[in-house]
Amino acid sequence: MPVSSDRYVQLLAQHGLRNTALRRSVLELLSHAPYALSGSEIEQALGSDVDRITLYRTLKSFEQQGLIHRAIDNTDVAKYAACSIECSQHAHFDNHVHFKCSRCQHVYCLPQVSIPAVTLPAQFVAENRDYLLQGVCSQCKQE
Repeated sequence: MPVSSDRYVQLLAQHGLRNTALRRSVLELLSHAPYALSGSEIEQALGSDVDRITLYRTLKSFEQQGLIHRAIDNTDVAKYAACSIECSQHAHFDNHVHFKCSRCQHVYCLPQVSIPAVTLPAQFVAENRDYLLQGVCSQCKQE
């Protein structure tokens, strides 16, 4: 979702969020990141003057409004990635596979790979779909 800075202002307005420097910076960082970032990685990338509580509130509101999604891996650390442009508060279209590299530990969104359909027994109702593959990413494979 790499876009111009004017587009970040438009995205915030479109999703009913106030335009602040921190919010624009988080959007820019996540839209250019090649893999999902944890809150602490985002905090480090933005610099030491970022208030941690404000950052986590921003991430939470972005997730609620459909600007970002969590990239689930096999740890308890939440990692965040930019949503597709079509996502909103009421509808996420990020039903794609995530890939965790066993060497570098980065979690990549694979939007071109859809989560396979699963038919559940009648007494079960799925509310979330997370699909994680693990292996070696193309960058680590070259090393």
